[in-house]
Amino acid sequence: MQTLQTLHTQLGWFLIVSNALVGCWSMAAQYVPILRRSGLWWAIGVAQISVFAAAIVGVLLVSRYELELEDFHALYGFTTIVAVGILYSYRTSPFIKDKQYALYGCGSLFIMGLGIRALFLR
Repeated sequence: MQTLQTLHTQLGWFLIVSNALVGCWSMAAQYVPILRRSGLWWAIGVAQISVFAAAIVGVLLVSRYELELEDFHALYGFTTIVAVGILYSYRTSPFIKDKQYALYGCGSLFIMGLGIRALFLR
């Protein structure tokens, strides 16, 4: 159990830090075109996959060891998954076409905030 808890905490920190970094990079790329690199989209993908990885490990912890889960921890944790889905659904929207970097910047920073909130509610 301790190993899964440690992994869940480490994934939570990775989620927070990676989304903070890609959020800032993406916001800057909205205004500085030279920052618009394909590496940004790969980094965003990795940061957003970490959301699902943390959630899967969290579900394994709760189901395998029958832990008592604080309601708000689950709420913030699963809201990060919904946020990733919303960002992904808006990526091809015609009214956001010229603001795609700002969308992912704000969205990634929002996910970071949800991760911070979930981490400190245990």
